[in-house]
Amino acid sequence: MTHFIELVEHATAVGVALPDAVGRALAAGDIVDAAPDPYVAGHWSLRAGSKVGAVAVAVPGSDGPVSVRVAPKVSIARLFFLLGYSLDPKGGWRDGEVDVTGHRDLLPALAHAVERQIDRALRQGLLQGYRVTEETSLVVRGRIREAEQIRRRFGATLPVELEYDEFTTDIAENRLLRASVERLLRLPGVPHDVRRGLLHQRARLADVTVIVRGQPLPDWRPSRLNSRYQHALHLARTVLQNASVEHASGRLHVEGFLFDMNKLFEDFVTVALREACRRFGHSARLQDPHHLDEADAIRMKPDFVLYGPNGAPCAVVDAKYKAEKREGFPDADLYQMLAYCTALGLREGHLVYAKGNAPHAAHRVRHAGIVIHQHALDLDQEPSGLLSDVEQVAARLVSTPRV
Repeated sequence: MTHFIELVEHATAVGVALPDAVGRALAAGDIVDAAPDPYVAGHWSLRAGSKVGAVAVAVPGSDGPVSVRVAPKVSIARLFFLLGYSLDPKGGWRDGEVDVTGHRDLLPALAHAVERQIDRALRQGLLQGYRVTEETSLVVRGRIREAEQIRRRFGATLPVELEYDEFTTDIAENRLLRASVERLLRLPGVPHDVRRGLLHQRARLADVTVIVRGQPLPDWRPSRLNSRYQHALHLARTVLQNASVEHASGRLHVEGFLFDMNKLFEDFVTVALREACRRFGHSARLQDPHHLDEADAIRMKPDFVLYGPNGAPCAVVDAKYKAEKREGFPDADLYQMLAYCTALGLREGHLVYAKGNAPHAAHRVRHAGIVIHQHALDLDQEPSGLLSDVEQVAARLVSTPRV
């Protein structure tokens, strides 16, 4: 029997009865803020931060795993809009191809979206391509690997060490799809009907090599040939990269899937701004490295630096999803932006937040002639309104003066 704990992103802490080993595993894995109750043995205080999703902790000898679910503050549909826009801003994510309206929780919605996208990708059959294969054979085909032949066979004629291009379905694209299916089938909380669909997709990909845990993911490049796969591959990468929780801690086994809303919001803001600024003839670089000092010893990487037609920086942006302090925006963000403006020679800097307890503000720095703007995006509004707000920020960026 699974024991469920329901939390909400950045909500108040909840006191629950937990085995100490589970509480320590949640705290050590940076999954939620977990602290033992100093007054009641066997009770823990749990508070969700910016990571949303579901995690299961299996405890040997107990009557079932403990599943912690963290719900996002925004709707599931809006979360997938943010995710999809950053992954594939010109693709089908913005016209309803990814339908998650039937799910209230993140993991079931994600699993359903992956299964549907893979089904669309495979309707015309598995994609085939050429893969470089190395093998030992009694029949010569392709190219003889002379160095390996001498090293392994000491001058013997047979067998032969060969390398050749094989036309097969066992290619990077199909391996990524199968790996994402296998990953989702191991996660807790996937509904039975979605699990059946995933099992069907796994059967279709049965001849594709399974990626061993810990191995690097294979690379793929968008092309005309794999265009029908691309939505599914974007989602598969999301499942497999930087969002999975899977490790063993002593006798405990922790497995789940989490989105970091900080990263999700940052990706959306920077990619959406880049697309909006292109219409003004400007280009942008994300996580663009610069240095604060003349000796190039203090490195900094603003989220977004906009460059004008002449190639000079004309605006800098940092996206901040994090919760604000009670009286407004955090002062540390202002200090950071002041450093960016000073190093880049800009008179204005821009901080973009998810809408919270502070309205738009502009601060003129004493003796510096620098103005720092703080913008707030309302994530609860419709996508058209959200993108309209991004357009307004972009229009302000292109008019930012230099020092």
